[in-house]
Amino acid sequence: AGFPSPADDYIVENIDLNKHLITHPTATFLLRVSGDAMMTIGINRNDILVVDKSLTAQNGKIVVAAINGELVVRKLKILKKEIFLISENKDYKPIKIDGEDDNIIWGVVTNVIHKC
Repeated sequence: AGFPSPADDYIVENIDLNKHLITHPTATFLLRVSGDAMMTIGINRNDILVVDKSLTAQNGKIVVAAINGELVVRKLKILKKEIFLISENKDYKPIKIDGEDDNIIWGVVTNVIHKC
């Protein structure tokens, strides 16, 4: 019982978020953000990141990296032959990547999902 919704006229198809957000399913994982290092570019605490391990990390891309066993989300910055992970929050200093630490880039962030 009830009346049809006016929104029914605008439904074209069911939306499969996997189809729209994930290009490489076997290389993609989801990660929930726990910090505020990237808040000024819209990546907030409790957001969900779609991370693709098959993509090559390039200068200026947002990446997930393991730095001495701790996961961080930062912008990759390559200057000449030096590599840095840059926060988008002035309270965090850049992290220089060198061969002495146990550092690895896990993947490239392709999408951010957050509640309004």
